[in-house]
Amino acid sequence: MYAALYFGDALHVWLSCMCFFTFLWFVSVWVKDASIVDIFWSLGFLLAATLYLNKAGSSPRSNLVFLMVAAWSVRLAAYLAMRNLGKGEDRRYKAMRVIRPKEFWIWSLYRVFWLQCTLMMIIGAPLYFLFANPGPLNMFSYLGAAVWALGMFWEVVGDFQMQRFKSNKNNKAKVMRLGLWRFTRHPNYFGEAIIWWGFYICALGVPYGWLSFFGPLLLNFFLLKVSGVSMLENDLRDRKPDYRAYIKETPAFIPFWGK
Repeated sequence: MYAALYFGDALHVWLSCMCFFTFLWFVSVWVKDASIVDIFWSLGFLLAATLYLNKAGSSPRSNLVFLMVAAWSVRLAAYLAMRNLGKGEDRRYKAMRVIRPKEFWIWSLYRVFWLQCTLMMIIGAPLYFLFANPGPLNMFSYLGAAVWALGMFWEVVGDFQMQRFKSNKNNKAKVMRLGLWRFTRHPNYFGEAIIWWGFYICALGVPYGWLSFFGPLLLNFFLLKVSGVSMLENDLRDRKPDYRAYIKETPAFIPFWGK
């Protein structure tokens, strides 16, 4: 039996996720590492999807979307955990500590954890419309799932190739130009964007789902201009002299585009 989702349900899910991120903040203060939020960010989407599914009830479309969220979320969290744990706090958060050395512990609550939770809910807007309209699979469900699978390919394979490249100590000062990294400087970010456009395409098949376009658009903006390509490349230019030549030869985001 299906149940309708209302705005109040989305508010309840957001508050529940805020509690989860607040708990993570307590842990981060205890271990003195705010970058644990990166590992658990994708799991916040899984928590939201679980709460939506419990409220609306299962259906072929809802179950498919939930499995897509779970596969993406768990894979990304596991990858980041294996990559980051035991290596100290990420340099981005260390830089933030320098700006607010004394009050960073409380500043990080709303500037890192609560902010990321709220952004998560906005980016995940297609999920709300999908779970709010449970029903059978349709053309948009299949098309969106295919686009999602394409994005997963770019993200998973790109991450695997980079991890294998970094595992070779001889590559420490070198620039990764192999595999998918020949076609775009950030295949994992490109894949992430495609994944969320896949969710949006799924949402086109439900009433008012097209209104959630701001979710993947916001993610694209952050990937390109804020915490993704722009921030990472400023750092790589300084640390790896060959990276400037790589920029001239390879597109930043969309494969095969512009070079």
